[in-house]
Amino acid sequence: MPKVDPPEPTRLGEVVWLEPFPDTLLEGVGLPLGPEARYEQTESISLAFVTALQVLPPRQLAVLILRDVLGFHASEVAGLLEVTVESVNSALKRARAGLQRRLLPAAEPAPAAGSPAEDTIVAKFVSAWESADIDALIALLTDDVFMSMPPMPLEYQGRDVVARFCALLFGADRRFDLVPTRANGQPAFGAYLRTPDGTRHGTGLYVLTLSGDRISAMTRFENSVLPSFGLPRSLPGYRPDGK
Repeated sequence: MPKVDPPEPTRLGEVVWLEPFPDTLLEGVGLPLGPEARYEQTESISLAFVTALQVLPPRQLAVLILRDVLGFHASEVAGLLEVTVESVNSALKRARAGLQRRLLPAAEPAPAAGSPAEDTIVAKFVSAWESADIDALIALLTDDVFMSMPPMPLEYQGRDVVARFCALLFGADRRFDLVPTRANGQPAFGAYLRTPDGTRHGTGLYVLTLSGDRISAMTRFENSVLPSFGLPRSLPGYRPDGK
């Protein structure tokens, strides 16, 4: 983050590694899910789901992926992992409990990808962020909005503290341009800081989690992920009177 001393975090996160996945790599790809799969593909690639998986022990993680994501029967999983069916069922029960503690249900479901409802939220977010309009940004956030910045462990929860963080980010007349993309089935943006010489330097990638017509989470990743989304490290040609 460019010359920003962030406020005291709500807490420090447990996940030490997390990277976004470009939606373009999923186009035309459909996993043949088994009859016992509990999660749709869109759920199983969401940032919240992927983050929650990382705190599970290896055996529980393997069992949950094979049973609930891919839909294998318990006997098939037992054969793959060379354990008993009882061991599979026990590990699955513990994994589901651990996942449930991490995956808090959204107050409202997210609008469908590419729908007019999603487009409306995204357009309002871009307008607020690029104009550094804190009031407009706050109006888009849920009361318990969550913000994280892997690999940094800082986590912020609540509209007020996230607003303070964003106000610091926009301090000293910093202004950003956003380039849209998608990550993990969610709206995402490459963020570019405007500089006096006209160049715009990539500072990171933001992924939004939506709940109804509000933003319930923002996850910021380092600018090193930008090339994975076909985004450049910098953009030329900014003019004070426009892009």
